Amino acid sequence: MEKRKVDVAIIGTGTAGMGAYRAARKYTDNVVIIEGGPYGTTCARVGCMPSKLLIAAAEAAHDMQSADLFGVHAGEIQIDGRAVLERVRRERDRFVSFVLESVESFPDEHKVQGHARFVDPHHLMIDERLEIEAERIVIATGSRPNVPEFLRTADDRLIVNDDLFELDELPESVAVFGPGVIGLELGQALSRLGVRIRMFGVGGVLGPIQDREIQEYALKTFNEEFPLDPDSDVTGIKRTETGVEVTFRDREKGEITETFDYLLAATGRRPNIDTLDIQNADVELDDMGVPKFDRYTMQCGGSHIFIAGDASNELPLLHEASDGGRIAGDNAGGRHEPRAGLRRTPLAIVFTSPQIATVGLTIDQVDERCQGCYEVGEVSFEGQGRSRVIGRNRGLLRVYGEQGSGLFMGAEMFGPAAEHIGHLLAWSAQKRMTVSEMLEMPFYHPVIEEGVRTALRDLAHKLHIGPEIVDRCSECGPGS
Repeated sequence: MEKRKVDVAIIGTGTAGMGAYRAARKYTDNVVIIEGGPYGTTCARVGCMPSKLLIAAAEAAHDMQSADLFGVHAGEIQIDGRAVLERVRRERDRFVSFVLESVESFPDEHKVQGHARFVDPHHLMIDERLEIEAERIVIATGSRPNVPEFLRTADDRLIVNDDLFELDELPESVAVFGPGVIGLELGQALSRLGVRIRMFGVGGVLGPIQDREIQEYALKTFNEEFPLDPDSDVTGIKRTETGVEVTFRDREKGEITETFDYLLAATGRRPNIDTLDIQNADVELDDMGVPKFDRYTMQCGGSHIFIAGDASNELPLLHEASDGGRIAGDNAGGRHEPRAGLRRTPLAIVFTSPQIATVGLTIDQVDERCQGCYEVGEVSFEGQGRSRVIGRNRGLLRVYGEQGSGLFMGAEMFGPAAEHIGHLLAWSAQKRMTVSEMLEMPFYHPVIEEGVRTALRDLAHKLHIGPEIVDRCSECGPGS
């Protein structure tokens, strides 16, 4: 059996793994990066990019279907599902190729293919053929779809998001289980591409939304496009000759059964920790079997082992994985005491329509941090000028500020251009700006961002640091 001794071993070549590798190489060239599957990040292969490609097709179809609002009549709209999915795969493969180019640039002696498992805290076994002794180790093994056992009765008609993009043709109907980020994005996209959708949830969860006012608004809006019950009572799932039967209790009709071509399990993801023999690593584990770690150093307890990305079961977002990988690699590669790295203001975006953005602290976190001494400003986009002009006038933005200091604490939004407004608000939160300072920034007319100013003015007034709100103020422009 071959044996190697290295300074740093990194398990996984996703976003976090590659970030850790590049950071560690600033300190040492005696490093290996181990991959047990195909190269290519979750984002590029089955996550961010293919889902956004499907959403882009859905938006094109929806824009054509809603053009009557502007007096523009497109005629009969035909959706070629085969062509939609072919473009998704073609562009997806292009994005994956960029990742593969990055991996190919790594020296061959640094790359190890095979499944890694812990023999003891410093030794990794790769497919029973290679033993690696590492002074420090970074776990960046990513995650995979989590499918509850009761959904498996759908048998061969059970799919996850990875499978959806490999279908030859769009199905006629899909039962979507899980109105989280993945379920909402893919479910709405399929619906707008002509697929009959029904979405089932548990516990009232709706994407990342925590603010009850926004959750209610969003739930009502989604239900205008397709049926969505975030706290459904499903009593049976059965594979039949024609597809998947789902029996559930409808609040108005009682118990009913519907048949779908496929059941899409969008029920979250689980960290790829369970095949690592992590019990041999001598680190403390949480109830999920994931190593406990310091999110500012990525260190597992006081050990020489670090963890980053989806494997940590914290925030399954590319920018968080990138930051965590960089911090873990810096601390694993350097011989210094682990030091805290930059963790940015929380920012999450869901590419539904309207879009969802969460920034900074949630409303419950604000309540806890401020001991109830906070206020909420809001704006509806139903009457907002630019939003009405472009026919995207649905949504609500709520911003949170601390009493006394006037500090901007966070926000949630369900509305137009949330992907852009979310960034502006996240930058403001990271710079620790007050509501007054944010209102000193320039606002053009007519733009959707004027809605941010309206919400901030409402917040400033409630915090007693701004003037009384004046309806249709002359300095703002009409419809601001």
